[in-house]
Amino acid sequence: MSNQPRHIAIIMDGNGRWAEKRGKSRTAGHEQGAETVRAVTTFCARHSEIDRLSLYAFSTENWKRPKIEVEFLMKLLERYLKSERSTYLEGNIRFEPIGDLSMFSASLRKVIDDVQNATSGCSGLIQSLALNYGGRDEIVRAVNSLRENGTITVEMLGSALDCTHDIDLLIRTGGDHRLSNFLLWQAAYAELFFTDTLWPEFGADELETIIKKFKTVERRFGGLN
Repeated sequence: MSNQPRHIAIIMDGNGRWAEKRGKSRTAGHEQGAETVRAVTTFCARHSEIDRLSLYAFSTENWKRPKIEVEFLMKLLERYLKSERSTYLEGNIRFEPIGDLSMFSASLRKVIDDVQNATSGCSGLIQSLALNYGGRDEIVRAVNSLRENGTITVEMLGSALDCTHDIDLLIRTGGDHRLSNFLLWQAAYAELFFTDTLWPEFGADELETIIKKFKTVERRFGGLN
């Protein structure tokens, strides 16, 4: 039996470079990247073999970017979630954010909560946006939540994380070959695929090609087949 890509995670890289290549502002790249999020999410929602799609939207390190870019990203996220609410509902997609949301403004947190609550009854694809997310930060927060429980087991720590689901297929666009602090625990046995395609140019066709390659990989999880 071929592998099933139940949980796909994507590091969406290349928005800024896509814009710069075209003589546009970095914000234009982020705008176009949001369109790709919509297209990829819609594609995954139509495939019953895919249960969960986790997208790296804003990392704990992204606060280091210029203030004007960070402010734009916050506004873009709020606008995206408001506009995509109908897309989620029509596609039976449940929205589940992961990360430390406490750093966001009250208005943005309200929009995040509203969309999460509105889609809580959807039973199709689960789309997770990683927002103010870092893999190390996630693990530290999980450990701190378990400090009074005595000896911590792998199962206990895994269940205390923001994302409690192992990744099957992890993709990074934009040409770099690193995880950048994304879902480090969950990616322990993920199959990693890297593409030079910049995120705004990534689409359903390339994703489908990667999934087909993934299905042919022999996954041993440390054992022998």
